[in-house]
Amino acid sequence: MNEIVWPTIDSEHLIVNSKQMLILEKEMFSDGMPQEALMEKAGIQISRWLLKKKPLLKNGITVFIGPGHNGGDGAVIARELFLKGFYVQVWCPFPIKKTLTNNHLNYLTSIGVTKLVEPPNANGKDLWIDAVFGNNQTRKVDDKLIKLFNQKFNKKSGKVISIDIPTGLCPDKGEPFLDEAVKADYTLTIGLYKIGLTQDSALPFIGELKFIDVGVPISKLFKVDKKIFKVTYKDLKNIDLPYLPKNYNKYQRGRTLVIAGSEKYPGAAYLALKGAISSGAGYISAVLPKIVADTIWQVAPEIVLKGTMNCNQTGNASLSSALKNIDLSAYDSLAVGPGIGIDHDDWQKAKDFLLDFEGLLILDADALNRISEFKLGTNFFLERKFKTWITPHIKEFSRLFPNIKGDTNVELALNAAEEFNISVLLKGANSIVADNKKAWQLFGTDSQTARAGLGDLLSGFVAGSSAIDLNFSGNITTEFFAKYVLLHSFAASKCKKGSNASSIEDELSKLVRNGKTRQIS
Repeated sequence: MNEIVWPTIDSEHLIVNSKQMLILEKEMFSDGMPQEALMEKAGIQISRWLLKKKPLLKNGITVFIGPGHNGGDGAVIARELFLKGFYVQVWCPFPIKKTLTNNHLNYLTSIGVTKLVEPPNANGKDLWIDAVFGNNQTRKVDDKLIKLFNQKFNKKSGKVISIDIPTGLCPDKGEPFLDEAVKADYTLTIGLYKIGLTQDSALPFIGELKFIDVGVPISKLFKVDKKIFKVTYKDLKNIDLPYLPKNYNKYQRGRTLVIAGSEKYPGAAYLALKGAISSGAGYISAVLPKIVADTIWQVAPEIVLKGTMNCNQTGNASLSSALKNIDLSAYDSLAVGPGIGIDHDDWQKAKDFLLDFEGLLILDADALNRISEFKLGTNFFLERKFKTWITPHIKEFSRLFPNIKGDTNVELALNAAEEFNISVLLKGANSIVADNKKAWQLFGTDSQTARAGLGDLLSGFVAGSSAIDLNFSGNITTEFFAKYVLLHSFAASKCKKGSNASSIEDELSKLVRNGKTRQIS
């Protein structure tokens, strides 16, 4: 169960930082790959991609050639497009430093490519290719160059394409070194995805992210530590959740308990339970505030009510009185938090029941807020000796882990997971699921998943899905967590009746029922 099997370890899925990429390139060079050959391969592969999009090229191409090997890639692109009959001109905003790049540039002028002396006109309709710095950027760039590119981008008179990394954007943090970075319509990442490009902060700059394969050996990829995977909806076809035997009864199809809602937030309980139902779990129980418990049979008669929660004067739910009357050992998974509100005294009384629960504990929303405001704080995770998954967004994460540092959300999630021995879903535009050794970053997902109520739905879905897999296999890894999150996001993208949580629950149910991920008779 500890072996990584999803997604495949290959160039299209693995994400690296700039240092890791440089190490991989140096290893390839030391193994005999000439630098000239890698530059040729990158430039030709990008040229082939561009030639499939000829409308981009019809008004001519201006290539900004940088001082290093990224500029060399740009020079190869310029040569290939010129030889295919397109009008090409180049401009070097900085003195050329690499001999190989300079040689390519000299050849360009010898075959008739125009080398500009002054900056190109941003009002023209030509395509601009940013081949200035790429993955080797480490500091701020002349803001005049960035302003020139963004003048072009904002006028929309011609497209902007960045090679590997937009100029001015940190390849590791995904943030501008200064106030701005080049805004591209497309970013063509070479060899492997760079971690900065998959961060939420990079989205205003990268445009459409495209992968350019230059053949990094698989043997090298297996050696990368703390593997980070880029996952998209395409990876659903290989998701392979376990099949359940047809003769399994309801108890063998997963037993989960959901504790959610309050007088203040009754809707969160309904949504969390909808998520659990959509998972296909065989036995779903709930502890609910009385206002929800009195009516749950009308909207979800399949739910087994195990207890009701009193609410304090401000409408927040009290868990402890209900928990003491429940045998938690009867459940594979337990989800706590959606809409329960804050009650410090109650958390003090309830925490021991959660610490002792031997199944999978899923903590969301107000459960995390209670932990962050309680004197025990995140030591709760250290005291708990059993598997725990948490689902914060970035503000909840910051309240929980004020001392956790990282250049990206991926690093934050990995570092928190390692320090507290938990699995973390850090929600965002490109959500991350991480444990102490690896991470999965969702990319290209539907923005409609960022809506009120969908997190509650997800908590219930994770609770039900994990109960199924825990009961079947006895243990599950964080990889399953990532799969559940991707399924939830995909359901939102496929929903044709609107993007509210209730409609997405229906789509999620169909996805689980009709997909090859489950065998439900």
